[in-house]
Amino acid sequence: MKKTVKKTKGNSLQGKGKSEVITKQLPIGIQSFRKLRENGCVYVDKTHHILDLMSSGGNVYFLSRPRRFGKSLLISAIEEAFLGNKSLFEGLYIYDKIEWINHPVIRLDFDGAGSYNTPQALINSLNEFIDQTAIKHEIIADGLELPLRFQSLIMKLHKKYNRQVVVLIDECDKPVIDHLDNPATASANRNILRSFYQVLKASGEHLRFVFLTDVLKISEASVFSGLNHLNDITLDTRYSTICGFTQEELELNFDNRISDLMAARKIKKLAVMTQIKQTYSGYSWDGVSMVYNPFSTLMLFDKNKFDTYWSATGTSSFLIKLLNNTDLSPVLKPVTTGAMGFNSVDPDAIDTLPLLFQTGYLTVKTTKTNRISMMENYTLGIPNMEIHDAFLSDLLTKYSGCSAGQTGSLKNKMQEQLLECDEEGFRQSMRQMFANIPCQFNIPRETWYHSLLLLWIKLLGFEVQSEIVAIAGSINAICKWDDYVVIAELKYLAQEEVADDSIPKLLDNAMAQIHEHRYYDSYLDGTNKVNLLAVAFAGKETGCKIESIAPAFTIGMGEGGE
Repeated sequence: MKKTVKKTKGNSLQGKGKSEVITKQLPIGIQSFRKLRENGCVYVDKTHHILDLMSSGGNVYFLSRPRRFGKSLLISAIEEAFLGNKSLFEGLYIYDKIEWINHPVIRLDFDGAGSYNTPQALINSLNEFIDQTAIKHEIIADGLELPLRFQSLIMKLHKKYNRQVVVLIDECDKPVIDHLDNPATASANRNILRSFYQVLKASGEHLRFVFLTDVLKISEASVFSGLNHLNDITLDTRYSTICGFTQEELELNFDNRISDLMAARKIKKLAVMTQIKQTYSGYSWDGVSMVYNPFSTLMLFDKNKFDTYWSATGTSSFLIKLLNNTDLSPVLKPVTTGAMGFNSVDPDAIDTLPLLFQTGYLTVKTTKTNRISMMENYTLGIPNMEIHDAFLSDLLTKYSGCSAGQTGSLKNKMQEQLLECDEEGFRQSMRQMFANIPCQFNIPRETWYHSLLLLWIKLLGFEVQSEIVAIAGSINAICKWDDYVVIAELKYLAQEEVADDSIPKLLDNAMAQIHEHRYYDSYLDGTNKVNLLAVAFAGKETGCKIESIAPAFTIGMGEGGE
């Protein structure tokens, strides 16, 4: 049956005329702006951002966004704008707002720029790129060394066309990032890129505009030390929605797709919009403007099915490896820090927080200005349900040694066991979980076991607050789910200190501590079902104890409340 579509003029958020809502082809996997426009695909209009960049006083910009977040399409649109291809922008915000001039453009995408598994391979690939660009423009790049040849290419393009050159570099740190687990190769590639990018500073008079993107921002002192005029717009509030879909953009550009999803899932609009938002939105770089993951959203509308689309494309194995040897608190609870704490990755001393933020597993939840320094503090947290469920499952699969199927099965069992106070069942599930942990991941520290247990509980669907300071002391964790509250206390004993009765003693101490400090008092208001969970780790042995606390209004009452 042929669909009835409502037509509009443009598919643009900022267009001034009558809006048109039209069912267009979804641009899944299309990173070429020209191809997208010529094929009549949906384009969420970001050209107001492009206009701002083209019109501003600066000319060297850097943007970090997670993978599959629209950076390459943005680069492609900028390229077509500077090439003066006005017809491609008909109906978009920028169409009648600039003078369309054809500038020479050098566009380098490290995602497809050949090999850089060795420093020499990187040099060869960059030289090949320079040769092919020179041939395309019928010029010759002079010089023996790579930086000199790059500089010659820029100068000769300027001279030939009598217009300043535009340089666009996508995935600009990739030759370093891909080898973070191989310090020698990463360091050598970093030195090559540093010399290569320094040419952009030396060639300033020949350049109209420079734009670099990547997933990770390697610290400026590392790769970009020569670009002291680099304008990093990653956390710039003016460009917080330059990639991803805002709520308004989603509803304007995908109205018919939303209707199709409602029909396919047999749910009403409010319910479907709430589900889309909870599953795929929540990304922010300023703590105010939230955007949807564009890849997952497009896949949702293509399949008419909720799934973990973005995360299914692969969690970085290096990221998992790093997290196997560190505290997991950043993925368990919101973390507050200044921009210096997460805005760039130092390849010589890699920290978990910036890596999780820049790869898209954490996002800015709120910002607050420090009254003394007047600088921003950022609170970071997991953006949405897709990342929460898929990333935590992936972590647990790697940590526990269980397969994804085993993890899912164990998750379902442990949910019921914890809520129903099935102490023996929960104990067996815990033993099954910890028995499979590969020895290289087993770190004999209480903080490691604490993080791993809370990771499991968080995956079970509980909202986890860890190390909450109460009047009477510090609570290991408070876990909430609907009207259930679980007060958890963990005890740990190193292998060399373990005795035959260690597990029972640890469990008794943990439960006694909960009762002594009455951590649960504030939850006994008649609205919650409160369970107490004591967990013990003694060497390779595990144990648990679960008690249920009746709500305040039932304490001391007989059956039926009489």
